[in-house]
Amino acid sequence: MEMNQFIVAGINYKKTDAAIRGEFAIGPDQYASLLQKAGEMGLEEVFVLSTCNRTEIYGMAEDVKTLVTLLCSETSGDSDTFLQLCYIKQGQEAIEHIFQVGAGLDSQILGDYEIVGQMKLAVKFARERGFVGARLERLFNTVLQSSKAIKNETVLSGGTISVSFAAIQFLKEQLPQTNDKKIVLVGTGKIGRNTCKNLIDYLDTKNITLINRTDDKAIQLATELGIPFAPYTQLEAEVAAADIVIVATNADKVVISRKSLENSNPKILIDLSIPNNIEPSAGNLPQITLANVDDLSRINDKTLQMRQAEVPKALQIIATHIAEFNEWLMLRSHVPVLKAVKQKLHDMHSCGLFLATNHTPIIDHSAIQKVVNTVAVKMRSQHQPGCYYIEAINDFMTLN
Repeated sequence: MEMNQFIVAGINYKKTDAAIRGEFAIGPDQYASLLQKAGEMGLEEVFVLSTCNRTEIYGMAEDVKTLVTLLCSETSGDSDTFLQLCYIKQGQEAIEHIFQVGAGLDSQILGDYEIVGQMKLAVKFARERGFVGARLERLFNTVLQSSKAIKNETVLSGGTISVSFAAIQFLKEQLPQTNDKKIVLVGTGKIGRNTCKNLIDYLDTKNITLINRTDDKAIQLATELGIPFAPYTQLEAEVAAADIVIVATNADKVVISRKSLENSNPKILIDLSIPNNIEPSAGNLPQITLANVDDLSRINDKTLQMRQAEVPKALQIIATHIAEFNEWLMLRSHVPVLKAVKQKLHDMHSCGLFLATNHTPIIDHSAIQKVVNTVAVKMRSQHQPGCYYIEAINDFMTLN
């Protein structure tokens, strides 16, 4: 089977904490460089999924070490450490894994649907650079169909629970009253945007100052939501004045240091970034309460219990879509045989001996295609490719 060389190697929240995952996070510049190296290594199909709770490399390769070496050539963490901590799946097991990731079954918060958008971006990035071929394209499209069916036919993603919503629950647990607190939100990507909307909707406050490394994006979102913004150059001053600071920038280094908070007023800090964008040791300061994505994932409620009950339905939907993908693979593997049969029939049709001994009228090309179609149907229902040449020739010679 041609997907036997499909491999995924990754680390996630199950065995690694946020600090370790940060060592293997991949940003856009690293991703571009990684794909360039992939071409130089002779890899044709590969993509990387790097989120707050996982870094995974998917690809068609002869061995996993090739993929891991490629990935770690662009990370601060080394390949030996990655191999000690990672899970490796190949062939059908890797196929099942990507379906479960796309469904949110493997997310840190069960049913977190944000992973689908992150996966789309990862595949799009690789596709634009020529590293998504027919096999990965078909596989990923089937994963999307499965994910959509699960969202529409189950309540696996029902209710309001995600990393961005968990941040709201955490704040409610820490503070009985929040609408009089000054909030600074750093980062206006998808998670930052969702968190900002949740703050407005569930905490009933607009006392939120938006900051982004690109000021224009912060201005755009602030205008859309009717809240203040501040330029990135004022980050330190805004953080100093804030009661609550939420960071979702996914910068490759610390944005808020422990040193800058040593003499601050009491604050609640939430770090939604991987690698950590708030220095973890800041949480040891007596006036600072700090939570990261691992802390937030432990928040449990009735919504998660409801989602857990939907897992069997989701798995059944995944099984149906995997069967469809495997059917496509089987048909794809038959193409060379069908082409050979068709060519053989064309050769017979132009053979003088056959024409001299055959008592049927001249057979047109549509008749040949009809025989080939019959062979294709039999190949789908029976798995005996060695017999099809003889059957096709018999069918061809008995056409009237």
